[in-house]
Amino acid sequence: MAHTSSPPTEAVQSLSNGVTVLTQKPPVLSVRKGETATMDCNLGTVTSTVYWYKQIPGGVPQFVLYFHYSSSSPTYGSGFSAPKFTSTHQSTKDYRLIISNVEEGDSAVYYCETWDSSAVSHKYFLTDHKTTEIFLPPPVLTVFPPSSAELQSNTASLVCLSSQSVPFADVSWLAAGSPVSSGISTSTAVQRPDQTYQISSSLTIQTSDWNMDKVYTCKVSLGSQTSEKTIKKSECPTE
Repeated sequence: MAHTSSPPTEAVQSLSNGVTVLTQKPPVLSVRKGETATMDCNLGTVTSTVYWYKQIPGGVPQFVLYFHYSSSSPTYGSGFSAPKFTSTHQSTKDYRLIISNVEEGDSAVYYCETWDSSAVSHKYFLTDHKTTEIFLPPPVLTVFPPSSAELQSNTASLVCLSSQSVPFADVSWLAAGSPVSSGISTSTAVQRPDQTYQISSSLTIQTSDWNMDKVYTCKVSLGSQTSEKTIKKSECPTE
């Protein structure tokens, strides 16, 4: 599936000692629930074992599995197993992580890593690249108007709540159809018991603009998918 972000064609981490470069791709992978996600890691000059890690926002990396081209099957970390997770190799340096029957809890950042057997004191990481993003049905958006107490001052706040979302959703605001660049405060994604995420974003507005019935839009983007919810004074119930 296409996505709206513009990442580099490859996610590359160059290592300071110049021994090897790990290449992981694609940098963003958008799949739907129930589908299969695959991502590749090239170990550069190293012929060794690949290690895969998973990290959700605000959490620590979890060891998924390690796999060597000479092995018949991967070795798994706690909580991970076949057939949900597996790994294959295309060569002694090219490995693939496969996640079957993708579900909400699989949405995360995945890292590949290896050891250089010629210098075991060095551990090589590929970091800071999002490689799997799980697409769900569009999030549920709710926009709350300013309180009556707020409207007694010169400024007030609109609050947009995005529920049943994924952690990498981008929230933005429009005022009368034009993008807003200031006065926005967006929370980090909070995981819910159903494994989806909730994101809250507030926009500070001028009370005079609200009273003039200006239209405000909360926009949530998930790759190529976009959900919007508008609000204006005349459409809000009076207290």
